[in-house]
Amino acid sequence: MRTLRATLVLGVVLSTVAAGVAIAGGDDRHKGHTKKATATLVDGTGKRVGKVTLVQFRGKVTVAGRVTGITPGFHGFHVHAVGKCEGPSFTSAGGHFSAPGQAHGAHAGDLPPLLVNADGSASAAFETDRFTLQQLRDADGSALMVHAGPDNFANIPDRYGEPDAETLNTGDSGARVACGVVR
Repeated sequence: MRTLRATLVLGVVLSTVAAGVAIAGGDDRHKGHTKKATATLVDGTGKRVGKVTLVQFRGKVTVAGRVTGITPGFHGFHVHAVGKCEGPSFTSAGGHFSAPGQAHGAHAGDLPPLLVNADGSASAAFETDRFTLQQLRDADGSALMVHAGPDNFANIPDRYGEPDAETLNTGDSGARVACGVVR
């Protein structure tokens, strides 16, 4: 039953994205209400490994995408503050998209984790109100990033002590393995 429910929810989300894209494509009755952006994800060698579409409608952004060729397992998935994806390490994309002083887990660019299947592929679709496309398209742009490891969202059990600076900044999700400039 859970699989059916998840499939139905994903279908509704993808239908919403498709409807938003159709509206953005020329239905004048809704002009100005829907905005669209895309990011083509590349690995450290510049090889295309995925694409993400962002559709803004009525104050929320639907993020939907697919990746291939990524190591199976959970991966941190974030919006980074600078629209540059210079490989192989992608440090040119800066830190996570966030307001000053926010710790990881509260960053506007902290997205749900990406679960990659055994064959190296993953799909994701979700909705957020933590940013607008206009904010992502500021003077220095922004980028979507897939990290090498899982994101702990700065959740460290009390028995391990206080989270360190790396946990508070990045969620310990490790190296940057795929990057795409939001266009």
